[in-house]
Amino acid sequence: MEIILLERVEKLGFMGDVVKVKDGYARNYLLPTKKAIRSTKANLAYFEAQKAQLEAKNLKHKSEADKLAEKMKGLSISMVRQAAETGQLYGSVTIRDLQKEISLAGFEVARKQIVLENSIKTLGSYDVKISLHPDVAQTVKINIARSEDDFQNLKEEVTESEAPAVEAKAEEETKTEE
Repeated sequence: MEIILLERVEKLGFMGDVVKVKDGYARNYLLPTKKAIRSTKANLAYFEAQKAQLEAKNLKHKSEADKLAEKMKGLSISMVRQAAETGQLYGSVTIRDLQKEISLAGFEVARKQIVLENSIKTLGSYDVKISLHPDVAQTVKINIARSEDDFQNLKEEVTESEAPAVEAKAEEETKTEE
């Protein structure tokens, strides 16, 4: 099915592009969410007439997303979960859990904006992408530990793992100066 995109869709195209997609993808996702319209002469004329308004609306949403992304920059969320001695969680951390924690941090994001390839099933530190707009994304650091004490240990491990890299870089600089 040929469709006209009304906004940028990742891995598909930009606003105004006429693209060919599978019928099910168009019928079940793109058309109901108003991200696209069917490619007909009437719809093409409609799109050309509405293009300026759609671009202005898109620009407004993008500027709002940029502001939110700037506020979210450097956001780190810590979560306490029960886990086995091997680090395997009893249960998993899902998009719903992440949305709740992000909202507790003071940022309202929808579940569909959180990009998580697989649910988190082990202790550790993870980077999760928040897609605020098709053109704007922000990364949030998620730390998962058994207790508050483990967070301190995790921070110390990260600091210690960064220290040898800094020392090695300093040694390289002194060798190049000699």
